[in-house]
Amino acid sequence: MNDIKKMLSLYFVAGSQDCRHLAGNRAENLIYILLQALESGITCFQFRDKGRFSLEQDPAAQKLLAIRCRDLCRRYGVPFIVNDDVELALAIGADGIHVGQSDMKVKEIRAKSDRTLIVGLSVNKLHEALADNDSAEIDYFGIGPIFPTQSKEDPKPAVGPQFLAELRQAGVDKPLVAIGGINQQDAAQLRALGADGVAVISAITQSTNISQTVKEFLGV
Repeated sequence: MNDIKKMLSLYFVAGSQDCRHLAGNRAENLIYILLQALESGITCFQFRDKGRFSLEQDPAAQKLLAIRCRDLCRRYGVPFIVNDDVELALAIGADGIHVGQSDMKVKEIRAKSDRTLIVGLSVNKLHEALADNDSAEIDYFGIGPIFPTQSKEDPKPAVGPQFLAELRQAGVDKPLVAIGGINQQDAAQLRALGADGVAVISAITQSTNISQTVKEFLGV
């Protein structure tokens, strides 16, 4: 569990759709940003390529991009997680998979894999966390969105920072990573309220100084 908690310290989530504000090829921009983030010290990367500005309509290109991201993460010894797409995660040997409440059930994911996977589950309500808190199949919960976010096309209502404390007070003891509209100034408060780490998208993809941004999130 300590390894999972360490992994969650600064969890970067991104796909090609998150790089459309930059000139040029979105896939190449993602690789460029990811490389800087890895060099700066992120502790985990989740490949989340989805939505109308992603490569979903070109599965071959999407898979190639995922493999390039995986290889970069391996070079830096950082866990590589795939969002939702179980088949892609298994096909390219991802370290783990992150799923939502309405995605494939965790036991089905475990059954499909012949090796150990890191499995994360999104949680937006207390009863969701309580239902799976004792499940050995789930390694961590992704809690959010903490604040309103523009990074998802269909975000759920923001739960607010205090939700983390409510989860801990209710007995939820799984590793927690907070996500959704989080900036550097929020990180310390969220950790104090019960998060083991923070997950960010635009705070890194839109940063003009990724190295400095990562250091601020890590408190170094």
